[in-house]
Amino acid sequence: MKYILVLPDGVSDVPVKELGGKTPLEVAKHPNLDWIAQQGITGWAHTIPSGFPPGSDVGCMSVFGYDPRKYHTGRAPLEAAAQGIVLKPGQVAFRCNTLTVENSTMMDHSADHITSEESHQLIAAIGKRLNGNGVTYYPGVSYRHLMVVEGAEYAKTQCTPPHDILGKPYAEHLPSGPGAETLRRHMEEAAAIFKEHPVNQARIQQGKRPATMTWFWGQGTAVSFPPFQQAYGKKAACISAVDIVRGIGRLAGMAILKVPGITGYFDTNYEGKADYALKALDEGFDLVVVHIESTDEAGHMGDVQKKIQAIEDVDRRVVSRLLQGLKQHPAYGILVVPDHPTSVAIRTHLADPVPFAMYATGVARAGSTGYAETAVKASTKRFEQGYELMSWFLSQQ
Repeated sequence: MKYILVLPDGVSDVPVKELGGKTPLEVAKHPNLDWIAQQGITGWAHTIPSGFPPGSDVGCMSVFGYDPRKYHTGRAPLEAAAQGIVLKPGQVAFRCNTLTVENSTMMDHSADHITSEESHQLIAAIGKRLNGNGVTYYPGVSYRHLMVVEGAEYAKTQCTPPHDILGKPYAEHLPSGPGAETLRRHMEEAAAIFKEHPVNQARIQQGKRPATMTWFWGQGTAVSFPPFQQAYGKKAACISAVDIVRGIGRLAGMAILKVPGITGYFDTNYEGKADYALKALDEGFDLVVVHIESTDEAGHMGDVQKKIQAIEDVDRRVVSRLLQGLKQHPAYGILVVPDHPTSVAIRTHLADPVPFAMYATGVARAGSTGYAETAVKASTKRFEQGYELMSWFLSQQ
């Protein structure tokens, strides 16, 4: 039995006024996702346990089959794992965004999706001045970077995800509590460095938003998972362009497949993700997780048309290709489930349960009319603990 789990990040949503009270999933054309829902089983999963912030760190951990209540310490340690950064006792990792603020307002959590090449120069400039005394900066992908600091007290700093305060004054959301003074000083020094940096001067000339400062959030201490193959008896691989997902996969002992041209944005190599997943199954893997970030990014942009386009790209360029390739196997299962909803109306994540659709050869149909929030509402299959969805999926044979 071969399995593929498709994880379109933040694909579910709430009714949008611009769409006449429908969601992007309800408006987008996605016949392949609909086929899975119609021929298989649909339902709901609570991927965000009560009391946890609705983020990809928590939601993806649930989707990968690990209980966040047992294993979650923060987002940044998962991203650190993706980079091979080993956190020592007493060290705390922070996500460090390079972003844009204007007139005291949080304008863009991604600095207009600054390229890795550009942002690495900015992080290098910060590190040259601020690395040392227990602090180290690490460049990541696009706007997503890390800062590791010595001092267990930093795990208790109060921080706010920047995508939660888009369009709002940012001053009242600056870090507070233990270690906050040091973090704020670093943010101020970064802002001074960025102001005159050639990367930002060039971006302004090109009509792009500059990265005006750094922002710390998602901190946590070292984390470890039971190996996936030991826990579930399956040899697994993971495909993703973003560190948070690769980090979970790496910590779970999954193979991290390198697919050329994947970006975590609208220009990603959709077809490559499908092709490499199918190839991995041929090479002996039992399960491949295929994560797509573009649906989430569209939600954070508040762009409903881009989210519809991203959904249709996932369906036509990933799911269609996977379904065709899976037919060569006598027995297979495919599960589609997001980690959390991302609302285009408020441009951030929600903790609501997410719809899933699963098809497996030989399993009796108990689906719905299509893969969308309203269509799945009639489904009675529900996982109050989202991490239990994985073991259920792998039991389909």
